[in-house]
This record gives sequence, C-alpha cells and structure tokens, in this order.
Amino acid sequence: MTMIAERVLPLSGIHNFRDYGGYAVEGGGRLRSGMLWRSAHHQDASDDDLAAIDRLGIETIIDLRGDDERAAHPCKRPEGFSARVLFADGNTAGLAPHLQAAQGAIDNETARARMIDTYAGMPYRPVLVATLRLYLAALAEYDAPSLVHCVAGKDRTGFAVAIVHRLLGVHEDDLMHDYLLTNSAGKIEERIAQGGDVIRARYNADIHDDAIRTLMSVNPIFLDAALATVRRDHGDVPSYAEAVLNFTPDMRDAIVDKLVVY
Repeated sequence: MTMIAERVLPLSGIHNFRDYGGYAVEGGGRLRSGMLWRSAHHQDASDDDLAAIDRLGIETIIDLRGDDERAAHPCKRPEGFSARVLFADGNTAGLAPHLQAAQGAIDNETARARMIDTYAGMPYRPVLVATLRLYLAALAEYDAPSLVHCVAGKDRTGFAVAIVHRLLGVHEDDLMHDYLLTNSAGKIEERIAQGGDVIRARYNADIHDDAIRTLMSVNPIFLDAALATVRRDHGDVPSYAEAVLNFTPDMRDAIVDKLVVY
C-alpha cells in the first residue's frame, strides 16, 4: 500500500478535477500519472478551465450521466474539441445518486441510510453498467489520457474509479484513499453549498445542513456498500467485471500494458 499526494487541477468551474493515477499496484509497478482523470460535469467550465483541460491531451471522455442529465446540463467544450465522448443511451429520471437519496425533508440519519442503499444498488444501475463497459473497452483500446465524470464526480464516478483501480491491482486501502479525496479536493465547501441549493430547490424541502453535507460528501461506508454487493454476488471485482461489464483477460492485459509502469 502506497499513498500519494493528490494531484488536483485548479479549475474555477469544475469540481473535483484530479488525476487518479500514480498509485502502486500489486506485483510491483505504479499507475501512470496524467492518464486517468476524474471530475464533475463541465457545465460551469470557464474558458480558462477549458484551455487547461485541453492542454492535458485528453482523447476520451466517459460521461456516466443519463440522457436526461446531459440534456439538462450540457458540458462546455474548448474550441476545436475533438475528443471522443462515450456514454450509454438511457434515462436516469434526472437523478444523480445524491439527488435520489435526498427526496423529501430528511434528517442526517435518513440521508446516510439512503446513500448506503443507493450505493448498494449501484453495481447494477443499467446506464452506469452500460457506460462502464464502454469505459473499460476504451481503456483497453486507446493509449491516451481519459476523463470520467458524472454530475458531482463523487458517487458514480467514485465507483467507476474504484473498479478501474482494483482491476489494475491498486490496493483497496489506496482506492478508498482516492475515493475520500473528494472530501478535501478542490472547492469542497462551495460544492456542498451549491448541491444544497439544488436539492432544496428540487424538493422544496427544509433539509438539515448536516444532511446536505452527508449527501454531497463521500463516506467509506457508501463505497463499501457498493463493493459488498459486488462481493456478495461475484466474490471480487474482477469476477464482477467479467460477468457484468464484459471485461476479459485480454482487456486486463491491455490496460495494464498501457497504464502500469515498472
């Protein structure tokens, strides 16, 4: 297990934008830095943000949102944008996991329980599963930087990154460390405040501040709930990826060859 310092791109309008490479992997080696990026969506990106992203040389963007979310929150792109954008067709009723869990006037205990339940079902969300299949296929095929995002860049994106990390041999303590960086990376207080405004406006509800913080943050018990579903049904992440995400041994060899340095 080897922890690394977070590498966050200082953007003004995109939350939680960071490199999730650099970690040590089982059997020796380390993930290449500058190849694996994650973020929230880019609806509020400034021109400077877009220029900074363009300089990273990202060739593939994986959008974990549903059709309705993309329609409601179109991402901005830099001039001359030519990266492929991969996503699965299908709607999610406009509900990111934190919005799904937030319905009604709830307290912190309810928010926490709903987030756990939402994560427990995440390994089988149809649009997410279909897009994860595209993500893994792209990592196996293209030897160039990629970016994965959802709405807030913390729940669906956090699960996707955990799956990729584990398939590449990153220790589970390290993948949890990376997941929890959402609670400190970038402008966390601004993101929580903005999320609270959206949640309260959507449901016209008086939701406690501590419940908003729970909904807009990440917690080890959330990701553990998703991974527990994976283990219950498949034993481990590689078996889940093979059975559900169409991941093959050849694909694993390809992503290791492209993303691990020795």
